[in-house]
Amino acid sequence: MEKARRKELVREYRERRQLLGIYAVRCESAGKIWIAATKNLDRQRNGIWFQLRGNNHPNKAMMAAWKAHGEASFKYEIVEEVDDENPLLLDSLLKERAHHWLKQLNAEPVVG
Repeated sequence: MEKARRKELVREYRERRQLLGIYAVRCESAGKIWIAATKNLDRQRNGIWFQLRGNNHPNKAMMAAWKAHGEASFKYEIVEEVDDENPLLLDSLLKERAHHWLKQLNAEPVVG
């Protein structure tokens, strides 16, 4: 790959807009759903799966379901993308939307 093209790709990667929003981790076998907000929906799944595979996730119920039912029973899904032009309101908006989905889906928080 040419150096110029490579530099251009790296620049585009760094400048791309991160997806903010609410995600769910579902364990179909256990019938459980965990919900949380994040400022990077694209990377969140990898972090959670890394912790679960390493037997190091802070949510004991999720960790127990992972051990009992295995990785194949788990699914990561984006529930809602959040966008607001005022960056000062993003944290409160993410928190509000996560609370909404916790109630809507009768879910538990990812961390806790």
